[in-house]
Amino acid sequence: MRYMWWLVRSQPVRVLRGSLIGTVWMIGLAVRPYLISRAIDDGLRAHDRRALALWVGAIAVAGFVLAYLGIMRHRTMTFVREDATARSAGVLVRHVSRVGAVLPRRLAAGEAATVGGADIGNVSAVLTVTGPGVGAVIAYGVVAVLLWSASPFLALFVLLGVPVMTLIAGPLLRRLESAEHVYRHQQGALTARASDIVAGLRVLAGVGGRGLFARRFSTQSQDLLAQGYRVGAARSWIDALTVVIPGIFLATVVWLAARTAASGDITIGEMVAVYGYVSVLIVPVWFLLEAAYQMIRGRVAARRIIAVLSVIPDGTGGRGDQPGPERPADLYDPDTGLVVPDGLLVGVAVDEPAEAVALGDRLGRFAPGEATWGGIPLAKMALDEVRARILVADHDSYLFAGTVRETLRIRESASDAEIWTALRAASAEDVVDALPDGLSTHLVARARTISGGQRQRIRLARALLAEPDVLILIDPTSAVDAHTEARVARRLRSARAGRTTVLVSTSPLLLGEADLVAHVRDGRVVATGRHAELLDDDPSYRALVARDADIDDDAAERGGVRR
Repeated sequence: MRYMWWLVRSQPVRVLRGSLIGTVWMIGLAVRPYLISRAIDDGLRAHDRRALALWVGAIAVAGFVLAYLGIMRHRTMTFVREDATARSAGVLVRHVSRVGAVLPRRLAAGEAATVGGADIGNVSAVLTVTGPGVGAVIAYGVVAVLLWSASPFLALFVLLGVPVMTLIAGPLLRRLESAEHVYRHQQGALTARASDIVAGLRVLAGVGGRGLFARRFSTQSQDLLAQGYRVGAARSWIDALTVVIPGIFLATVVWLAARTAASGDITIGEMVAVYGYVSVLIVPVWFLLEAAYQMIRGRVAARRIIAVLSVIPDGTGGRGDQPGPERPADLYDPDTGLVVPDGLLVGVAVDEPAEAVALGDRLGRFAPGEATWGGIPLAKMALDEVRARILVADHDSYLFAGTVRETLRIRESASDAEIWTALRAASAEDVVDALPDGLSTHLVARARTISGGQRQRIRLARALLAEPDVLILIDPTSAVDAHTEARVARRLRSARAGRTTVLVSTSPLLLGEADLVAHVRDGRVVATGRHAELLDDDPSYRALVARDADIDDDAAERGGVRR
């Protein structure tokens, strides 16, 4: 509720304008029955044609005014809703940017997708009732006053009857809130499952698991469908009640008004006015019930938005404000014992892919660790400085939609000449040359219109253009052929000459160009040296990078040395 109230307070003038227009529109609906009653009593029954024409003209003018007010009410509420949507999206994007790599570990991708899609819209929809909702309450009071002037008995009946109608719908509203909460949770889980299946489709097909995951997804979908029916059932009953109960209420009031008119307590015109007042009252009652429904959906959605906003950086970010080394220095990871000397191209061969990713996360301060840079703990440094000077680029990092030039230009000062230099260093100039408009070619999200190997080279060029003090590349050539990989290795060494570069890979072509290679086995550095030296002296390293099937497994496990 506080989150939705914040959205209201963020645009007070617009919300107040919508409330004012909505109130005038609602009250205007109640004015026409009064005008009709005057036309009947003062004109029709009194046989006064001039008075009849005057009141009919007033009714027509009121119709045009109400039509204009209805347009402006809808227009204003649309602006309110769109402002709230943009504001929620902005808050989420800024928070996700601050949280960074922590979010995927705390929240499933599907959950984030549903929050960014449906939940933002549901919360924004609540704000559209701020105008009509306020107007409905005020119109309810105005109609009660008008009815009191005609018949206190009918006024009391209406005043007491409307709250009773709302109370009848109360249990259904609570049931709807419970069902909606479960439905939204299951929807997020199913979306996460779908994104996981799509991401791993090729692997699942290779290991024969596609059918198994498809059946699991189907089962989960059926569960979601059943829950959706529960939400729909509650919603349909509420929709039915918003029609049936006001209809019964209106029929009862008309019956009472007719009996009162027959007894002479009210005039025929007043009886028609009473009918009009109650008919008009159905509109604010419907708005109030709709507002209650929207409020339920909005509360469920707001809880999910707040769940995302509640994700805070863990120990990876720390609260450090200590400056980093004045110039690039040695990078050290105590967990593995890895030392990355300043200015060298260092290869790191890790026997476990998960440990390779974890190593990159620690060196880039995306995961808790004790890594230091120039003797200064990364956790004590200002996070902005770490991000600006140390870049971790994995082989599957996200490519945003846009032109190739926009995708690569991560520095405003980067010229086309610098972009082409980075493309050549990544052996990606042929990729751009083959595109219809070169650098101006538009790529869709994740650059799905080009091959996996081409995407990898585009990512590598983007990382090189950043020109960080320390560049950590995780399997940058896993999807390219051997000839391209050898070319990338040579050019990468030249492009990063004199600057610290870490290649986390088991590719012999990349490791062969490194100044120093570290072999990480069982989470610790077990050997360091040049690639050729490790091939000669470390059988387990040779088995890892050369895939030598003739290596004795026992010797590899012991870390034996071939002489």
